[in-house]
Amino acid sequence: MTDRDPAVPQHRRDDGADEPFGPGHRPRTEPQRAGFLVLVREAAIIVVSAVVLSLVIKTFLAQAFFIPSGSMQNTLLVGDRVLVSKLVPGPFEVHRGDVVVFKDPGGWLPDPGPDTSTALSRRITSVLTYIGLLPQDSGEHLIKRVIGVAGDTVECCDEQGRLIVNGVPIDEPYIAAGSIPSEMEFSVVVPAGALWVMGDNRQSSQDSRYQQGGPGGGSVPLADVVGTAFVTLWPLDRIGLLRNPGATFADVGEPATP
Repeated sequence: MTDRDPAVPQHRRDDGADEPFGPGHRPRTEPQRAGFLVLVREAAIIVVSAVVLSLVIKTFLAQAFFIPSGSMQNTLLVGDRVLVSKLVPGPFEVHRGDVVVFKDPGGWLPDPGPDTSTALSRRITSVLTYIGLLPQDSGEHLIKRVIGVAGDTVECCDEQGRLIVNGVPIDEPYIAAGSIPSEMEFSVVVPAGALWVMGDNRQSSQDSRYQQGGPGGGSVPLADVVGTAFVTLWPLDRIGLLRNPGATFADVGEPATP
């Protein structure tokens, strides 16, 4: 037997030999700790990259919105989440038949009343919505269908109760069952840089018809348009594209120069 220095503690190696815990010994926990730190760093990189990507997409390309009312039934239902392209207006133009999200031009939305949520909840919701990880709620936004673009003359109604755009009656397949094109008679010329919008659930939509006494005569400035809704994301059983009903406006002539 060999003598061992009792001042140097020993431990048993995997091969059965003793090994001192001397000053030069590296504890087994260091590789584990290093591996954990690498994992944390990689997770942080993934999270930050996802947040930055989400923010870029939300700012320049697309944004999710929550549908709070039934004014667009049955195209969109209460609680639906839609994805809105922010390339329109911009690189692409808004067309008749598009479903657009726009900021309240002023006086379209009622007072939402006091917010009863906690300050922390409001802050978290605000941050997640800002970076695009939560859908934008109704807030100061509305969603309607474009019936007329700048220079169009939009009227209600012909002998069959149809809307008339630039002298051409249109058949609207997207109107909610039981609704009529309009119970209110009107005749407007859409001003430059604006849109005439109406909800698909016509008798439950406070749209351009009801804002004719306000700024713009009921038309929505293009500057207030966030984008066009092009897909329903949620709920799962309603996922699908929101297609422009091009045939509805196919015979409508070009608008007059506003």
